[in-house]
Amino acid sequence: MKNTIYKRVMSLACASLLTVGMLAGCGKSGSAAGNSGKVLIAYTDTEDTFRAALADGLTSEAKELGMDVAMEQTGDSVEKQIALIEKASQEGYAGVVCRAADAATAHQIELAAGDMPVVFVNAQPADDQLKGVRYVYVGSPEEDAGRYEGEYVYNKLGKPAEMNLVILKGEKGHSATAARTSAAKNYIKSQGCKVNVTFSDFANWTPEGAYEMMDMVKKVGASYDAVICNNDSMAIGVINWMKDNGVDPKQVPVCGVDATADGCQSIKDGQMQFTCQQDAKGQAKAALEAIAALSSGKNLSDVKGATKDGKYVWVPFNKVDASNVGNFM
Repeated sequence: MKNTIYKRVMSLACASLLTVGMLAGCGKSGSAAGNSGKVLIAYTDTEDTFRAALADGLTSEAKELGMDVAMEQTGDSVEKQIALIEKASQEGYAGVVCRAADAATAHQIELAAGDMPVVFVNAQPADDQLKGVRYVYVGSPEEDAGRYEGEYVYNKLGKPAEMNLVILKGEKGHSATAARTSAAKNYIKSQGCKVNVTFSDFANWTPEGAYEMMDMVKKVGASYDAVICNNDSMAIGVINWMKDNGVDPKQVPVCGVDATADGCQSIKDGQMQFTCQQDAKGQAKAALEAIAALSSGKNLSDVKGATKDGKYVWVPFNKVDASNVGNFM
């Protein structure tokens, strides 16, 4: 037990030392007043296509809005992220936009923020961790994305009484993974269709992961009428697997989420059939408008998409298929 505690303390100490170096270039003056208008963007990584687009949106929208921001990446380390936010609070930053390494640590993040308000993005905390005047979440309603996928597949297959589905999920424990997956199934069931999920597993948002999962689908002999994926990257992995294994994607609907450049191109090329635009630029703008309001002591009444309780700002998904994909490229 003592050894475990020692390791934990040393880990936090190292994270704190690292964070000092990370913030050294943020223009701090050595006093709280020096950063009174600055916003920290505490981010994990830009390895995922959508996370990269959201990060780009945050930096570009900050310039458009004339905001002074400092973006720092901490990877998946909760300790580094919390230490980074604590340091920003000590330096007198005005607020923090946070892509949490683990949404379950929202309370620890809020404690680390001290007097700073927090706007969470991309990884949604539990509702009871949000307070409209201080801690809010900006994103798109994930259930809508799954519902739109389910709706498309159901109609595309001619509103059948029964269907077999392969569902490839994103990151285990991510709020979008659970919401998109359940909403897709629930929509189809709500239409009186019997849904047989013949295979479902986590492909961690990547095309490589999806390709491996489709190999497993083939190995276990799972049949499927359509493949629903939690994002475009996995859908593209499915398309690549189909092309390598003699399956015509025109005959088997493959759906994704995000409307990335690659996803839209795949639809234009007649391969992937459906996606939902998750508006990275719109989310970025809403997140920065929200933190600007909260850090000025205001509520979110003037931020488009804000809920009545002030806990959320929703940026809607948009349906994308061959009929309108050109509008999203």
